[in-house]
Amino acid sequence: MIKTYSELIKFQTFKERFNYLKLSGQVGEQTFGFDRYLNQNFYRLREWKQVRNYVISRDNACDLGIEERPIPNGVKIYIHHLNPITVDDIANKEDWILDPEFLITVTKRTHDAIHYSDESILYEEPIVRSKNDTCLWR
Repeated sequence: MIKTYSELIKFQTFKERFNYLKLSGQVGEQTFGFDRYLNQNFYRLREWKQVRNYVISRDNACDLGIEERPIPNGVKIYIHHLNPITVDDIANKEDWILDPEFLITVTKRTHDAIHYSDESILYEEPIVRSKNDTCLWR
């Protein structure tokens, strides 16, 4: 199943978006191995930097594009490929790897949680407070 940004944004909550994106990877699972340099060179390309900036702007620098989850200053912003890229995708310069339709803004924790299907490392949802909700005598 090819995942797309157009489909992702139909999900309203962070949890729904996370569940749509999560993979079944394992910690330490090798992705690029000895070809890691291809991956690293790709992320230094001018074209990548341009699309990265576009995606951050489109998503308002919010985790999974959820407005209630802005990524705070000082926290590194990642751009996640909705569909895992391979050595061949980079070597063949596949157009889709630079297409915003297949990218989303995330934090490192969210990125790792997606790849390892591990919700326990996600930031918790902010608590919605109301007047007097911590008052012991009411």
